[in-house]
Amino acid sequence: MSETVDALGLLCPLPVLRLRKRMRALASGDTITLIADDPAAVIDVPHFCAEAGHSLLGTEEEEDGATRYTVQKA
Repeated sequence: MSETVDALGLLCPLPVLRLRKRMRALASGDTITLIADDPAAVIDVPHFCAEAGHSLLGTEEEEDGATRYTVQKA
């Protein structure tokens, strides 16, 4: 199962809070993608994953300045 969370235009801590809320419904091993343009997300998302035990599978910068974070639930 894979979902996408659109956090464009939201500032810290809202992108991570939205990601955490949507991840509650996922099963262990499921992946979710967060799309955010908040500069703080570059720090916040890896920190959230490390604290919660999730795996940050990758980050990909978009042409519009947003970043796509792919996370696997622990």
